[in-house]
This record gives sequence, structure tokens and C-alpha cells, in this order.
Amino acid sequence: DDTSPKTHLKAIMKFENLLSDINGFGRFQVMIIVISFIGRFTLPCHFMLNNFIAAVPSHHCDVSSLDDSEVFRNLSWVEKLAVSIPVQKDGTLSSCTMFAEPQYHLLLNSTNGTDLPTVSCQNGWVYDNTTFKSTLTSQWDLVCDKKGKNKATVTIFFIGVMFGAMTFGSLSDRYGRRIMLLVSYVFGMLFAVASAFSTSYVMFAVLRFFTGFCITGIVIVSAVLSVEWVSIEHRKLVGVIDSLSWTFGNAAFAGIAYLVNDWRYLTVSVTSPLILAIVTWRWMPESARWLIANGKLEQAHKYLKKCAKMNQRKESVHILTLFQTLSCIILTEKRDRPYSYLDLIRTPKMRRLALRTGTVWFCVATAFYGISFNITGFGLNLYLTQFTYAVVELPAKGLVYFLLDKIGRRSTEVGSLLLVGVCLGINILIPRGKQLLIRMIVAIIGKGFSSASFATVVLYNSELYPTVVRQNGMGYNSFMARLGVSLAPLILLLEDVWRELPQVVLCCVAVLGGMVARTLPETRNRCLPETIEDIEQQNQPHLNDVFLIFLLKIFMARSTIWSS
Repeated sequence: DDTSPKTHLKAIMKFENLLSDINGFGRFQVMIIVISFIGRFTLPCHFMLNNFIAAVPSHHCDVSSLDDSEVFRNLSWVEKLAVSIPVQKDGTLSSCTMFAEPQYHLLLNSTNGTDLPTVSCQNGWVYDNTTFKSTLTSQWDLVCDKKGKNKATVTIFFIGVMFGAMTFGSLSDRYGRRIMLLVSYVFGMLFAVASAFSTSYVMFAVLRFFTGFCITGIVIVSAVLSVEWVSIEHRKLVGVIDSLSWTFGNAAFAGIAYLVNDWRYLTVSVTSPLILAIVTWRWMPESARWLIANGKLEQAHKYLKKCAKMNQRKESVHILTLFQTLSCIILTEKRDRPYSYLDLIRTPKMRRLALRTGTVWFCVATAFYGISFNITGFGLNLYLTQFTYAVVELPAKGLVYFLLDKIGRRSTEVGSLLLVGVCLGINILIPRGKQLLIRMIVAIIGKGFSSASFATVVLYNSELYPTVVRQNGMGYNSFMARLGVSLAPLILLLEDVWRELPQVVLCCVAVLGGMVARTLPETRNRCLPETIEDIEQQNQPHLNDVFLIFLLKIFMARSTIWSS
């Protein structure tokens, strides 16, 4: 029976052998990685963009309207501020209030006038443009009673990312990886550039939502496309290289933000690499696995021949035979029906897999972005902190590359998440205001481990899900991750309840993620599953295998008796 589990397992093995015959990591695969790298470079810039475009510069009430008074007009600028704006306990000027009337007597004594009647700013604000020439905050006065809108900007973006992940995951499994990658490139760029020309906050928020919605397709499509074209032994290399695009993008973003301090120009600058990504898309191949699973055998054959040619491997009858055998098996299993997100919960093992991976992605993203968004939490230079957070990812991902095969995907994921929890726990115990350098070093190390957990989970996820629903699985898990990202800024706001509460919550989330990751199956040196049946039959030995195991146990028992 050609559709028996044993025959099907052999067919999957033959596809991996086919990939090895045409070189599972040659020039063809390098081309895919380079093209993906170009498009993915802009992602961390957009994901971290809010740290800079929504930064809140020092500000105070605009008191220029008081110049109508001759007495006020003859004062110096420092004196004008002294008689019109109250001083806070820390010695800085109040950001949201001003005196109801100029208090000229304050020039004669040292009191700060905290008991004098005040009103909210009547004529807008004056912003310190030393660091930022223009931000969303200064553009639309998102301070004081409007500061909630400023906080909402990042949440709006990641809600768009969240729904975009679900949409692109489903569409990529239905219409193909390649075309949906182009859609993500084009519309992500258009909405991002359009948002830079927004004339109101509402317009910007809407366009930012659609930017997040479209741009997320880049990461979930390119990650799967890269993994589906490489052999087993090179999957970890591809996964780490893909994650390094994030690292280089983050590091370069610190420099770009330092040089471009106007929010409109900064938005356009970090979007511009997508132009090159669109140009190079024409050389991006479709996934042969997806084409075979969807009955597009001629197109799959074309790309496999192209791969063999670029990798300087001549086609042989053996390769063609393997290809035809695999095609028949996959088509039999597919049963000519479209797959959807419902297939993630139709069967018992797929349900358990989806629940566990979704929880892990949520925890990984919450911890990672909870640390990343706290870029001003240590009172250090904004650009230096951003750059340091990016650079620490390099050794972290180098360690991941070494560990993925040494201890496996599962142990790497579990260990990195637990170490994130340890770093967060240490910072809870160190009092604020003391040992600032130590707190910063521990936070940077924690950021490195959280980056390692993210790099691992992307590769791990693509190896756990079968080809027919791999993009659906990636879309669902990306949705769960973006849900965590959306909650990260809100978790940081918990410091108003208790200063250390955000760290406690993030620590617990990281530890929970590590515990759940421990229950996932290991995928090291295993073939990619092709169908849902492959998942359901995992860890279920064939009847002949059970009989052989039974005989082996009897033999071992008898050997023990003889030896004794």
C-alpha cells in the first residue's frame, strides 16, 4: 500500500535525499538567504521605531503669550520661566502646569511657589530639540493629558502586526510563499512611506496599523521559505543567519536614528531598503515543498532543476525518480483540499502542539520586547543603549549556532528562557539608584539570552509544523508573539503600582515559557514533516517495530541472566 505510514515516511526521507543530491546548501540557497536578508533588514527598524519617533523630549508650557505685558517682556528668558512655571521637587520645571498669573515676587526669594494657584498649559508647549528635531510628541502635543495616545502608538502598530501574521500565514499556505512575500514588500513600503506624510495623529495611527499588518509577512514568509529549501544539517545555519539580519538591522538603526532626528525622515529612511528587496524579489524561488504539496509539479520540477544547475549538480534519473515518487505520495495525502487555521486544532497532537508553541512564542516575545522597550530605564544615552542591546545579540546567536546541534533545539530554548528569568530576577533584587552599572550589565545579558530564545524559536517552530500548514503555524505563532509584544508596553506601565512589578511579571513570563518549551518534541537531525498525518504518527512505532523492540528486550533480559 503506497499510502501506508511506513511508505509515506520513506517518501519524506527521499525528498531530503533529493535535496542532498542537488546540494542542500549551495549557491541557490545562498541566493535565497541574501535576498531574504535585504528585506528582513528593515523589520527591526520598524519594530523599534517607536523608541525614537515617539520619544518624549523635555518640555514645559509655552508662555510666549505673556509677552503682551511690558514687565514680562523686559525679563530674560530664565526669569520668564521662573515667574510663570512652578518648579518640581527634583528641581526641574513642571511639564504640564503654569501659574495662573506671573509671580514676579519669586525673583526676590528662593521659594519654588508650589503652593501658588496653577492651571494647565494654555498655549501649547515648548520642546527641547537638542536630541530630537521633531517627534510624534512634539508634532501633535502628545503629552500630559494626551500622553496615552503616545503610548498607544506602539500598541496600534503591533496589533496590525498581530492580525497581519494570521492573514499572511493563511494566504501563504493557500497562494504560495513567493507571491505573498512580494505583497508584503510592496504594501509594507507604501503604507510606511504614507505614514511619514500624515497630517493628523489619527491618520498616522491608521497608516501605522496597516504598515504593521503588511510588513509582518516579510518575516514569517521568508523564514519558512529559507528553511524549506535547505538540507537538515544546514537548517540551524539558515535560522541563525536569518536572525542575524535582525541584529544588524538593530545595530544600524541606532546609527540611522542618531543621524536622522526628524521622525518623518527617519520613517522613510528605515523603509528605503524595501526598494532593493522588491528589485531582487524576481530571483526569489517558490518553495518546492509547497508546490509539490499543492500539485504544481511542473513548477516544482523547474525550480529543482534550477537549484541543481546553480549548485553545479547534474540531473540524474535517480533524482527524477525520487521526485516523481514523492509527488505521488504527497498528492495522495493532500486529498485536494485547502488547509486553514482550523487544521491546527482538528487532531489531538496538532492541538497540543499549537497550544504549546503559541504559549512559548507569547512568552518569548513578551520578555524580549519588555526588555527592548525599556531603553530609557537606566538613564543612559538612548542611542548607546539601542546599539548595545543590538551588539549583545551577536555572541548570543553565535552561542545558539553552537548549541542547536550540541544540546538540541528544545534544550537551547528552555535554557535561554530560564536564564532570561534569572537575569530579570537579579535586577529585581538590586535596589534602584544603586549599582547602576551592574543593573545595566545584567539587563544587557538578559537581552542577549532573550535574543537567543527568539532566534531558536523561529527555527524550532518551522521544524515542528508540517509543510501543508507550516505557514499557518507560523502565522498563528506570530500572532501569539505580537499579542505579547502589544502587552509589553502595558506591563512596563505597572511600575506606577510598584516600581519592580514589570520586572517581576517579565521574569514569571520567561520562566513559564521555559517550562512549556520543555514539553515540546526535539527536532534535531530530523526530517521536516510534510503532512498532518506525520505529526499524529510521531512517537507511534509501526507494528513490526514494536515486535522488534519486544524481541530485543527479551534478548537483553536473557543476556542479563546469562551474565549473572
